[in-house]
Amino acid sequence: MPTRILSISGLRGLIGDGLDPVYVTQFAAAVGTLSQGGKVVVARDGRSTGLMLKQAVIAGLMSTGCEVLDADIATTPTCGVLVTHYQAAGGIQITASHNPIEWNGLKPFTAQGSVYDAATGEKLLQLLQEGNCAYKTWDKIGKLTTLMAPCSPHYERVLKLVDVEKIRRRKFKVVLDCSHGAGALAGPQFLEQLGCEVLVLGGTPDGKFEHNPEPLAVNLTELSAKVREFGADVGFAQDPDADRLAIVDEHGHYIGEELTLALAVDDVLARTPGPVVVNGSTSRVSADLAKKYGVAFHRSHVGEANVVQKMREVQAMIGGEGNGGVIEPKVGFVRDSLVSMAYILGGLVRRQQVLSDWVHELPSYAIVKDKVTCPRELVAAACQGLEQAYPQAQANWGDGLRLDWEDRWVQVRASNTEPIIRIIAEAPGAEVAKKLCDEAVKIVRDLV
Repeated sequence: MPTRILSISGLRGLIGDGLDPVYVTQFAAAVGTLSQGGKVVVARDGRSTGLMLKQAVIAGLMSTGCEVLDADIATTPTCGVLVTHYQAAGGIQITASHNPIEWNGLKPFTAQGSVYDAATGEKLLQLLQEGNCAYKTWDKIGKLTTLMAPCSPHYERVLKLVDVEKIRRRKFKVVLDCSHGAGALAGPQFLEQLGCEVLVLGGTPDGKFEHNPEPLAVNLTELSAKVREFGADVGFAQDPDADRLAIVDEHGHYIGEELTLALAVDDVLARTPGPVVVNGSTSRVSADLAKKYGVAFHRSHVGEANVVQKMREVQAMIGGEGNGGVIEPKVGFVRDSLVSMAYILGGLVRRQQVLSDWVHELPSYAIVKDKVTCPRELVAAACQGLEQAYPQAQANWGDGLRLDWEDRWVQVRASNTEPIIRIIAEAPGAEVAKKLCDEAVKIVRDLV
């Protein structure tokens, strides 16, 4: 079987083994059919295979009568912004996010500039299965338009969120690790517009990763060292399509992805209180902050589309996921590393303090993650057994099972792509969190 992952969220696969131009053209034609021959924005991250796939995507979209707006190398949030900016019918971002270089994929967008929801995704899967794409005759095929300065509309929206002149006067020194992705074009330019002196790592968007591109502590040792060497105020690390951001403080200490959202929430709610939405696997720091500012707090199921749906439903002021993905409705309903950077720098200016001091003021928790091999048919039994083992906890079903105590929680949910159960625990202190996670792992293993 080809190494290809197809879901309502899009497509990922290995180049030459599941992700080939023929299948990509079919996928794009299905998106074009759902877009009813309207305008569709196409962008890609920096992977060397992106250009090949872009040609296949363009062919599929034009074959269904779409006008393709080609942004070429641009971030995933930029693609979402461009969809709404040009009032397009949809978009396709060519990216495999943090997957290794041999992978690539396609992430489709709705006319609202957000990833497909479940209903739209199911329609796409049905079209691919049935092959009933609306191919046009020779005189009705679409056309190709190349977008000039595609990042500009994105910059304009994000810069409106902060006091640009105050940030410029601070003259921040920033180390930015773009991981040879789409952020290599957008990130440095954006920070320079904010008056920052920027040292760029991985600044060529060619997908030739110098380290594992997922922005985790183990992969960002060079960033931490360069922050200390450069005397920087902050270090930022983007994933290849630049929708996620991890942070290193002025001492070179890895703050991580979980606190990216928490810092943004703290900054936004201090100025403009309103509802907050995060997914069920995100740190409770944001919940504590919502309580501090007296605003409504909501959890959605895991997945960007689920977070966005809940944000629209409750008219959230801000939301996102604990993987470093901040979603700002004023810019677009897509995780956005530029928004994260703007809010961090703006918050430092308003607070007139260094980043480590700001982080120290936040509630402190530790998250531990593990997984257990488990056939899908045994997942429900494993969750029920875990609930019975902790009768004193508040049980929340729907996205697997989440058990909450006053100061800690554990979540068990099935992977959408592998026969495994993911187990996440959070508590005040790494030792307590690890103990809770280990206990849950043992209970699940005994049951499956």
